[in-house]
Amino acid sequence: VQLQASGGGSVQAGGSLRLSCVVSAGGKVVNVYDMSWYRQAPGKQREMVATQRSDGTTAYAESVKGRFSILRDAAVNALYLDMNTLQSEDTAAYYCKVVAALPWRGRQDYWGQGTQVTVSS
Repeated sequence: VQLQASGGGSVQAGGSLRLSCVVSAGGKVVNVYDMSWYRQAPGKQREMVATQRSDGTTAYAESVKGRFSILRDAAVNALYLDMNTLQSEDTAAYYCKVVAALPWRGRQDYWGQGTQVTVSS
């Protein structure tokens, strides 16, 4: 299972970005359950930013509530993060993570490569 994240960049405070993450499995059938975005700033621990569970419920870090929205396109196994009113504190490498299962393997966590978001004030 591979996750390809994209959409990071540099933006001024108050601006917006959309991150994308596409899940693929080399043509194999993969069942995707929870899908999440995490971030890690220099010198800090990785933290959960937003999660969309397989039952459709969502959860957000307090620091991004009202500014970020997580969206999921189950038809193409894609995950998005709409980030608005960006602040310098949002500067970090952003990672997508899914809980997925291949037919012959149980549920596992899979991580994408990070995509850098830099917000300048």
